[in-house]
Amino acid sequence: MNRILPFAFFALLFGAPAFGQTIDSQGAKQLSDDLSRYVGKQAIDKGVLKVSVEGGAYKIAFDFKTLARMFPQQKLVKFDFAPYALLVKPRSDGSWDVSMDFSQSASFEFNGPEGLQSTQFSVKDGKGNGVYDPNLAAFTSGSSSMAGMTMASKDAKQQMDVSAGAATATIAATKSATGGVDFTMSQKISNFVEAIKFDDAESGLKFPVTVRSPELSVEASGKGMRTKPLLDLLAFAVANEDETTLKANQAQLKSLLLAALPVWERIDGTYGFTDFVVESPVGNFGAAQLSTAFGTDGVAQNGKINYGIKASALTIPQQLVPSWSVALLPTDIDLNFGGANIDLDTMAKKAIEAFDLNQDPPLSADFGDKLKADFMAKTPKLVIGHSTVKNKDVEIALEGEMTFPDEKPDANLTVDVTGFDKMVEGLQTAAKSEPEVAQYVPVVLMVKGFGKTLPDGRIEWIVNAKPDGSVMVNGVMVKPADPAVDDSVDDSDGDSDDSGDDSGGSGADLNP
Repeated sequence: MNRILPFAFFALLFGAPAFGQTIDSQGAKQLSDDLSRYVGKQAIDKGVLKVSVEGGAYKIAFDFKTLARMFPQQKLVKFDFAPYALLVKPRSDGSWDVSMDFSQSASFEFNGPEGLQSTQFSVKDGKGNGVYDPNLAAFTSGSSSMAGMTMASKDAKQQMDVSAGAATATIAATKSATGGVDFTMSQKISNFVEAIKFDDAESGLKFPVTVRSPELSVEASGKGMRTKPLLDLLAFAVANEDETTLKANQAQLKSLLLAALPVWERIDGTYGFTDFVVESPVGNFGAAQLSTAFGTDGVAQNGKINYGIKASALTIPQQLVPSWSVALLPTDIDLNFGGANIDLDTMAKKAIEAFDLNQDPPLSADFGDKLKADFMAKTPKLVIGHSTVKNKDVEIALEGEMTFPDEKPDANLTVDVTGFDKMVEGLQTAAKSEPEVAQYVPVVLMVKGFGKTLPDGRIEWIVNAKPDGSVMVNGVMVKPADPAVDDSVDDSDGDSDDSGDDSGGSGADLNP
C-alpha cells in the first residue's frame, strides 16, 4: 500500500462524518475522539495519532516511533521512522478532501529467526490526494505519485535490494447497487529492479538473482466490498480488547461478522511486467510480457477462484537444455486454472453460529470434520480453463475439471495439439545425432495412436479418469477399474472401491 496509495491506510480509520465547515480546535478534538473508536483511546493519549489545526485543514499525524515504544523491546533493536501526516478538510457534501506527502527515509533493525535483520527504505517526492466519503468508508477518487523508491533488507543468509523509478497510482470507488463499494485501482512503476543475494555459510550456497523490468503495472477492481461493516468490526475489536469483555459481547461479534458477509462479491487483479528479465549465474531468463491474474468471489455459496499466468517471447539460457530440445521449448504460455462450486458461505455462517469464546477450544473437536464433509458434499471443482503452451511450430491446448466424490478423483481433461507431426519430425531428426532421443520417438507415436484427428488437423485426446480407478482416452479403456474390495474383509488401508462405469464420457469441448 505504501507504493499504491499510502494515505489509503487511513481510510479505515478516518471514518468520522463531516460535522461542519469550521476548522478549529473544537473540531480537531471531535475528530480525534471519533478516530479513537478505530485506533483506541490509548493511541490518542500516548500521541501515536494526533489531530491538530494547520491552516485551513486538520492535520492527522501518525507517529510510528511512539507506536514502536508501546511494544516489547527485546526484539526491536533500532527504529527510525518519521511520522506520516494527512491534511484533511470537510466538504459541503459530507466527504473530505485528503492530501499527504509520504516522502520518507526510514530504517529499523530487529532480532529475527536468522539473527539480526535490518531494513532501510526511502521514498522520494511522494505525494497523494483524494476525496474520502465516510458514508462509503472509501476514497471516491484519489491519486498518488513518487519520483522513486529504494529498499534494502539484510539478514545472515541473504540480502535484498529493491529500487524503482517514477510511479503513479489512481483509485476510485462508488456505491455498489448490491451493497458495499465498487472500486478500481491502477498503478504503474518504472524501472523496477530487485536484486537478491543468497549467501548461506552453512550450506555453502551463494547465488545472486536480479529481476528487472522497465515497467511494472497493477490493475485491480472489486464489487460489493463491505467497507462499513469491516469498519464496525474494527471498532468492536478496539472496544473489546479485554478478554472478559470480548466473551461477554460475543453475540454482538457474531452479528457484526454476519453483517460483513460476503466481505466482497468479487475482486480481480493483474500484475504485469514488460521486458521482464531474471539475471542469474546460469544465464538470463526473460519474457517480453509476463503477467499474473487473480480473481475470487467473496464468501458465497457457489464461489469461484481463478488464476492465470501469461508470458510471451519466453527465453531461457540454452546451455541448460540439450541442444536438440531448443526447438521444442515453448515461447508463449497462457495458463488458466482455479476452482468452482466453492461454498464458503455455509461454512462461515455455521462457524459463526457454532463458536463459543467461553469454551476452550471455541469450536468442538469434531466441528472441522463436519464442516469439511459439508464442504465436499457441495462437489467443489478444480478447473483448468482453456490454456495453451506453444512455439512457432506446435501449440498444445488443454482444459478440464476434477471433482472428488467420496474423496476420489473424477476428472475430465481434453488435450489437443496443433503441429504434432512437426514435433515428431523434430525428435526423429534429433535422434540421428543424439541416440538417447530415439527412445522418446516410439512413446510419442504411441500417444498419437490414442488421439483423434480433427477436420482442421488438430489431434485431440479426451481423457476420463473415474473414481473407480478406470481411465479412458477417446472412449477407449486404457486402464480398467481397480479390483472391487469386499467390505466384509478387514482391509488395512481402509479403501473400498467399487468397479466403475467404463462407458466413458464426452469430455470438455475446446473452442480455441
